[in-house]
Amino acid sequence: MIELLSGSYNETLREQIKSWLAEDIGSGDITTASTIPAGSLSKAVIHMKDSGVVAGMPVAQLVFEIVDPSLEFEAKVSDGDSVTHGTIIATVEGSTHSLLTGERLALNLLQRLSGIATKTQSFVKALDGLPTRLVDTRKTTPGHRMLEKYAVRVGGGHNHRFGLYDAVMIKDNHIKGAGGIRAAVEASRRVIPHTMKIEVETESLEQVEEALASGADIIMLDNMDTQLMKQAVMLIKERSPHVVVEASGGVRIDTIYSMAACGVDVISVGGLTYSFHALDISLDLNEKKGGRFS
Repeated sequence: MIELLSGSYNETLREQIKSWLAEDIGSGDITTASTIPAGSLSKAVIHMKDSGVVAGMPVAQLVFEIVDPSLEFEAKVSDGDSVTHGTIIATVEGSTHSLLTGERLALNLLQRLSGIATKTQSFVKALDGLPTRLVDTRKTTPGHRMLEKYAVRVGGGHNHRFGLYDAVMIKDNHIKGAGGIRAAVEASRRVIPHTMKIEVETESLEQVEEALASGADIIMLDNMDTQLMKQAVMLIKERSPHVVVEASGGVRIDTIYSMAACGVDVISVGGLTYSFHALDISLDLNEKKGGRFS
């Protein structure tokens, strides 16, 4: 399983979950407290009402653990598993009050992360047979970036930069503000560590020429049609074969293969984390039927 709950991020995620629970619970779960006797015990099943790739099982478990450490969470599948409608993916046993209080946050996270993983896998499959790497972008939900980028990895994709701090990406507004691609690249080179890469976004062959002349490490071909993209890739590979070529902009499931076939090394898709179908996943008390729902 892809590592998630390790190191300093484990504590960060715990604090985030506590704040999300506080947002939902407020002064207390009034419905549960007023309808269900204190001390009531239940066993719940978490089951799929959709088909797709599961992501977020350790996160859901952590939600229930933070709500009530005495709850017993048992995963029936692992992140990255493909499941179908009706599959029981986990059981949770213990205080009925605790189960119902943690239910919505656990499901919200599971549904969204599984949706991202499922969409990512569909794009990865569309690239079958080609060496092109699929990556995400910074178009993530504020506060959820680490989780959403984790879900991309679960789906078989890769991560682009995590923030504004870990790579230089010179986009159109930087180019305008700096006075050109060369000026922007040269200014960056003077201040960044020698280990950091510089990526330049280009929209024309003229800009590709300027990015090559400036010594960019990565050149993004933004919103180019396939004919122009092929010309740009040929130009880059002839001049500087070590330069990584990224394609981006308007990537769809039905166009990604033709883009990759142009010879680009990487395709970035913002829609992996901002435009996806959250999978339908439910929690029900005491309804287990032979491992599946009828």
